[in-house]
Amino acid sequence: MDRETSILELKGVGEKTRRLFEKLDIRTVGELLSHYPRDYELFEEPVKIAQAAPGKVCAVYALVTGMPNVRRVRSLQILNVNISDETGTMQLTFFNMPFLKKVLKPGGYYLFRGTVLSRGNAKRMEQPKIYQAEEYRRQTGRLLPRYSLTKGLTNQAVQKAVRQALSLCDPEEEFYPRAMLDTFDLMPEREAVETIHFPADRSSLLRARQRLVFDEFFAFLYLLRINRQAGEGLENHFRMFETADTVRFLERLPFSLTKAQSKVWQEIRNDMGGACCMNRLIQGDVGSGKTILAVLALLMTAANGYQGALMAPTEVLAVQHFETISGYVEKYGICFRPVLLVGSMTAGEKREAYEKIASGEANLIIGTHALIQDKVQYRSLALVVTDEQHRFGVRQRENLARKGEAPHILVMSATPIPRTLAIILYGDLHISVVDELPQGRLPVKNCVVNTSYRPTAYRFIAGQVAQGRQVYVICPQVEEGEMEDLENVVDYAEKLRSALPPDIQVAYLHGRMRASDKNRIMNEFAAHSIDVLVSTTVIEVGINVPNATVMMVENAERFGLAQLHQLRGRVGRGEHQSYCIFVSAKEDRETMERLQILNRSNDGFQIAAEDLRLRGPGELFGVRQSGDFAFRVGDIYTDADVLKRAADAIDSLLDRDRDLALPEHGALKRRLAQQAANTVDFRTI
Repeated sequence: MDRETSILELKGVGEKTRRLFEKLDIRTVGELLSHYPRDYELFEEPVKIAQAAPGKVCAVYALVTGMPNVRRVRSLQILNVNISDETGTMQLTFFNMPFLKKVLKPGGYYLFRGTVLSRGNAKRMEQPKIYQAEEYRRQTGRLLPRYSLTKGLTNQAVQKAVRQALSLCDPEEEFYPRAMLDTFDLMPEREAVETIHFPADRSSLLRARQRLVFDEFFAFLYLLRINRQAGEGLENHFRMFETADTVRFLERLPFSLTKAQSKVWQEIRNDMGGACCMNRLIQGDVGSGKTILAVLALLMTAANGYQGALMAPTEVLAVQHFETISGYVEKYGICFRPVLLVGSMTAGEKREAYEKIASGEANLIIGTHALIQDKVQYRSLALVVTDEQHRFGVRQRENLARKGEAPHILVMSATPIPRTLAIILYGDLHISVVDELPQGRLPVKNCVVNTSYRPTAYRFIAGQVAQGRQVYVICPQVEEGEMEDLENVVDYAEKLRSALPPDIQVAYLHGRMRASDKNRIMNEFAAHSIDVLVSTTVIEVGINVPNATVMMVENAERFGLAQLHQLRGRVGRGEHQSYCIFVSAKEDRETMERLQILNRSNDGFQIAAEDLRLRGPGELFGVRQSGDFAFRVGDIYTDADVLKRAADAIDSLLDRDRDLALPEHGALKRRLAQQAANTVDFRTI
């Protein structure tokens, strides 16, 4: 059996289970083996209630005292029951599990396992698991993998399928030469894959993860070097000169550029007028004014008689950009003739846009990745502005070059990355930093709290909505069952509907929804038809809603500081005071101290540096932390040391064998070629 074999070939996987796996983008044995655990459960010995520390997952063996009490709050059934042992008492809360009233008998002893929460001196657990003593004893001391799931697919079913795939799948050839494995202390790939799924202990798990992270970074940096080599010294076929258009536009704007913006604008002008093609990144914190610099570069392009393209990660954001720039045309009379091009347009609307682009009637094209499809023929495309979600690679340049000459590239990034890492990650780009916020922007007010603060937070949210404001609530997972102990979007939205006044409109959003549904929800939120939007991190780059003044993040301890700062950037964009509430299910000193950094600072670069300092390689798990760098396993903060080692390995390899022509590099060359071929043209990194 090879990695391309359908999972239907695995025993116990029928059509129904195949469809469930397909929801997780798992169709082949190889995709199953690459579906790495999201977390691991360590079943520790049960503790007494007095020793159960808030914020920790604990097991307690205790007596049920009194009858379980069930009450209904709108569509939610809440069961409360008290337990005790000789050291103390604890309250347990279960949601939509009324049948437990018949299971949990007063005077009976049961083993409960869950996250310990606190309210004052009182301890409690929400939705704990109930175990038979013997069943729990068999698990004690083991590291058991927990996978991302979907409704109907159990963790046990995934474990069983993975074990079978590992036993039947032929091992692939090791692609690093022996000397490289030794130099960088890398576990062989097959051993790493087996260990990441079923580790014997924490030490071997760390080594396995390190190997898989190294592989991701190595492949990414190798493609980056190809980009750099292809882009270095590329002749500028669109040499531009500053005209009165940009000068007049700046004079008419109701604000002046900051010193940082002025410096970057000078760098962009020098690039576009120089001998070589521009390949520049504008790196700036949320709200630092990167977009106006992109507009100036596009205006300079239009004023020189060429076309420019502005690509956004979502249709909603593309439409917002189009409306903003159309407003500039109407208000300031600038020389843009903009056209919008997004996937949801009708065939007739697209055809009309194609004609305007091909004839040159449109000199600014705004849209999503639809902008580089084969049907789009440009008359004189000289500048492409993208965001970090849509990094431009070699083949994208080649595709556009075949339609004309290679354009200038300008990339915008709000991911705060310390300069030492930025030099590695953006090796193919010249970096400009906008490290100054415009005057008059109200800083976001922050608070870090535990879960007992939720009722207060809900009252605050209701108050903000009553004042006409809007709210984001972030949860780390889509639906129940993906990971235990984490809040999920679907159920949390229902919980909020029960907790908030009935006239408040609550909706949810996540990445698995159809594109049309996501666009509809984001449009409705932007239009204020929705008051509270419960979402996964998909809203990081989604929409600009100046009326949103509250960001509440559940399970904040599971996110990196840099990503929490990115999420916070969704509020504080309008005239009203904005607030961010970070809710942590863990209350240990280390977790709360780390989150307090967000309380003390709104500076993304300072926060990123602290994230890099605090998140050591021993910290394995969390929701994706690196903003727009969506690696499957690796994280640029947690794994900064591995990133540097992968960069060293690339330098050493290419210095010795630039074309990977030596026999010992044959397998590596084939692997990298395969990965490059599988990289989508408009790749997200």
